[in-house]
Amino acid sequence: MHLLPLLEKLYPLNRTLASDGTDEALRIVGEHMPASSNYTIETYVPGTPVWTWTVPERYVVHEAYLEAEDGIRVLDFADNPLHIVSYSLPIDKLLSWDELEPHLYTNEKRPWATPWIFKYYQRDWGFCLPKDRFDQLDRNLKYHAVIDSEFRTGAEEGFRVSTGVLTSGPLTPNPSGELLISSHICHPMQANDDLAGTVTAIEVANRLVENPLPSGSMNVRFWFGPETVGTIAYLAHHEDLIPQMKAGIFVEMTGNRNPIAWHHSRQHTHLIDRITHHVFQNTDHIEREFAAAPANDERVINGPGVNVPCISINRWPYEEYHTSDDNPDIIHEDMLQGAADVIEEIVRIYATNYIPKRKFRGPVFLSGHGLWVDWQDNWELNRAIEKIMMRFEGEHSIFDIAHEVSLDYWVVRDYVEKFRAKGFVEALPIPSEGLNA
Repeated sequence: MHLLPLLEKLYPLNRTLASDGTDEALRIVGEHMPASSNYTIETYVPGTPVWTWTVPERYVVHEAYLEAEDGIRVLDFADNPLHIVSYSLPIDKLLSWDELEPHLYTNEKRPWATPWIFKYYQRDWGFCLPKDRFDQLDRNLKYHAVIDSEFRTGAEEGFRVSTGVLTSGPLTPNPSGELLISSHICHPMQANDDLAGTVTAIEVANRLVENPLPSGSMNVRFWFGPETVGTIAYLAHHEDLIPQMKAGIFVEMTGNRNPIAWHHSRQHTHLIDRITHHVFQNTDHIEREFAAAPANDERVINGPGVNVPCISINRWPYEEYHTSDDNPDIIHEDMLQGAADVIEEIVRIYATNYIPKRKFRGPVFLSGHGLWVDWQDNWELNRAIEKIMMRFEGEHSIFDIAHEVSLDYWVVRDYVEKFRAKGFVEALPIPSEGLNA
């Protein structure tokens, strides 16, 4: 599917932690997720404790503007949600310049652009405008500051996140576990941060339905919602899922024309790291440490008490970050699709990988069981057969066996699957939480 039209549809919505714009964005995401994903939107009651955090209130802005006493309107929320600091407190006052200036925000490096500023937890109010416009304001005038906002705590219109889960079979929970793909959706009028990650994740989901993972593969869970507190709220409400999660991929900022970057998990050498390194080895890319800038929800997924090994993928840095210049003009379809390409391959290898454990003694009678590979048909696999069988002791995953015998993962997996079909090996699931197997 083409991703830019979907991104452009989501872009104008005023997406904050909890708002009507966020609700609409989650609804639209659901329209584009596969029907088989059982896409679900969950609502949490504001004020509910979630670990050391609290579920935030819904933020509603009825009207907001800044107007000079001579009647000239300086800025209006109706023109662009970035014009007010997200989660600004209500105000309706006539202010001197000295009273107003501490509440005005600009971007020195991009004086023509409006910055995005948020104060979710340090309750204050403020307006954002281009530095060029700020410099033109008359310091001798008074200014009428109006923000008609409210913070709603009703359970029926609370804080929302969504998930979709792709399965390769009917079993729930899946004995093979789950792979989590996460992307946030809460930044108003920001295209690359992070609608790009959202639409990239949707593309991966649809590709996995068009070309399904084989039976017995891990579930792949897709999560969408507000950054940080959204992931915390979801996991706090679903602690039973954490032991099922074998690894995570956080996706963001994938649409700008920069080389793609990946950040290690906190474990650094976990299976998800090794597979990602393998997938990226022939791609122009940047490799970074865990939670290097920009750090986001991998700090929750791979953080204290959760510790699900989680990498992140992005095209950071980019100059338009957190300004009105982060708009669809800087997004490129081929960059979105290129990110989906590498994420899809990581998912396909990780979710189909398992540890083969032998159920035979002695060398297998290969030709007698249809397992012989003629050297004239595949010399490399023929020479590796003994090495592969020697690694059926329940200690090596298929990916690691392929790496050790210098063969393609899919060649080795297809061959091991023939042993499994004969009943000569059983598939052990990949261990959870930080193990290297």
